[in-house]
Amino acid sequence: MSIDKITPEDYNKLPTDFSEKLKAGNINDKDWDKQIDAKASNRQVGGDHYKKLAIQPAEYCYKNKLNNLESEAVGYITRSRFKNGSEDIKKAIHTLEILLEYMDN
Repeated sequence: MSIDKITPEDYNKLPTDFSEKLKAGNINDKDWDKQIDAKASNRQVGGDHYKKLAIQPAEYCYKNKLNNLESEAVGYITRSRFKNGSEDIKKAIHTLEILLEYMDN
C-alpha cells in the first residue's frame, strides 16, 4: 500500500511512533510499505484473492465471533469468484452441511 493511498483506518492501526513520523513527514514510500507489510493481516500467502476485498474474511469472522465451520464457509464463498468458482461454493455447502450435522446432534 502506498503512502498516498492511506485510509483513516490504516492510519489508526499504525504504532504511535510511526504515526508521529508520518505526521512530521519523515516517512518515505519504502518505509511506509515496510511498516504496512509487516502486519500479518496485510499480507497474503499463496495468491491475492483476499487482498482485492474491502475486508478480509478472517477479520470479518473474528469480529463476528464465527466458529471454525462458519468461518470456513465464509472464506470459500468469498474467494469463489476469484479462485476456484463453483468448486469453492461446493466446499462451502459441504462445510455448512457438516455444521448442520453438529447442530442437529
